[in-house]
Amino acid sequence: MFIYKHVRKYKYLFIYFHLFYVSVHNQLGEKRRGSLEVVHKHGPCSKLTEDMAKPLTLDEIFSHDQSRVDSILNKVRQDIQGSKTTLPAKSGSSIGTLNYIVTIGLGTPKRDLTFVFDTGSDLTWTQCQPCAGSCYRQKEPIFAPSSSSTYSNISCSSSECAELPSATGNLPRCSSSTCVYRIQYGDNSVTVGLFGKDKLTLTSNDVVDGFFFGCGQNNAGLFGGAAGLLGLGRDKLSLVLQSAKKYGKVFSYCLPSTTSSTGFLTFGSSGIGSNVIYTPISASQDSSLYGLDLEAIYVKGNKLEISPNVFMTSGMIIDSGTVITRLPPTAYSVLSKAFRAEMTQYPLTQGPMLFDTCYDFSNYGNVTIPKISMVWGGNVNVEIPPPGILIPVSAEVYCFAFAANRGDSDLGIFGNTQQKTLEVVYDLTAGKIGFGPGGCS
Repeated sequence: MFIYKHVRKYKYLFIYFHLFYVSVHNQLGEKRRGSLEVVHKHGPCSKLTEDMAKPLTLDEIFSHDQSRVDSILNKVRQDIQGSKTTLPAKSGSSIGTLNYIVTIGLGTPKRDLTFVFDTGSDLTWTQCQPCAGSCYRQKEPIFAPSSSSTYSNISCSSSECAELPSATGNLPRCSSSTCVYRIQYGDNSVTVGLFGKDKLTLTSNDVVDGFFFGCGQNNAGLFGGAAGLLGLGRDKLSLVLQSAKKYGKVFSYCLPSTTSSTGFLTFGSSGIGSNVIYTPISASQDSSLYGLDLEAIYVKGNKLEISPNVFMTSGMIIDSGTVITRLPPTAYSVLSKAFRAEMTQYPLTQGPMLFDTCYDFSNYGNVTIPKISMVWGGNVNVEIPPPGILIPVSAEVYCFAFAANRGDSDLGIFGNTQQKTLEVVYDLTAGKIGFGPGGCS
């Protein structure tokens, strides 16, 4: 059993720990070569709070999370060891984005820009001057390719331009022989612009020359104050594949549990924890997504009575950009019932629309919750850290941090709330994903 101590005393520490992470260069990045630090955007370490747009309500936040889930479901229906670099990762709520971000350099001379990093997307893009259509407000000045001596456009006849459909879901267009990309996301956010290449600087010692990315000149949507998106999917145009010769198609991250804690995003296999256990990447899902095989769920050490066919029918992926884990309704019903049975001493209450199991802890200093673990392919048992079991939605109300899909055939998603504090390793060369406890706090 887990114990949440002094709930009221620490209410401001927990209220938004599940939402956002911002990356900045700090002392952790100096200590860990090639590493970026992750902190919460609303936390004391964030430098972006003063520029944050009007915060979203919790219902808006989870509505956008559902839009992302719907987008992933629609996409599925349609469709070398040695070197290492680590980036500091922080919570990104201060720039108004729902996801985790890192700060890296682009161009020559280098311009530091804040990117959302996303395992569910492939093409990296940033806002660019001139904004031919519109550009949203971002933290740093918008990147000007004309000021970079190493920038060049990609022609319509190039092989890289021909690869855009698999990375963006849209056919490329041409503008004066320059390749033009377009990406539209599930929440109707959109970016359109020139396809180009330039020098990408992860740290002072780690550079990717000739990096292909989108130079967005017409951008709108829920990107907060981030300059763009860093694609960590499995497509050829993702950062993972473009840097494969240097980092061997291996990267890892740890998402911190609170606004004042730090995590990391690391490229390369060096320094991965010895306690990481691996499950195979499933071959049954969309080729650009990271599929997993969920075999069983345990509550308080007891295996839930869920037919394996339920998980086989839906399939599962892991996604850094989805906040709340989605399960087949049949599986979720059994899980929530088992959780409620262990929480009968606490009063149920109403929460945001996404959740049906919420508790009022206003009269409790200590709260005890049952352990939950998920068993992945190969009998890999991963215990969900406490911050991934109950999520605070107000000062005193916490909700069970899982949700049901609309149908049992809809793809399940292992979201970032349940990944918090785990060291999550993506090894594309070996075809496996690893989980290790205590990657960060």
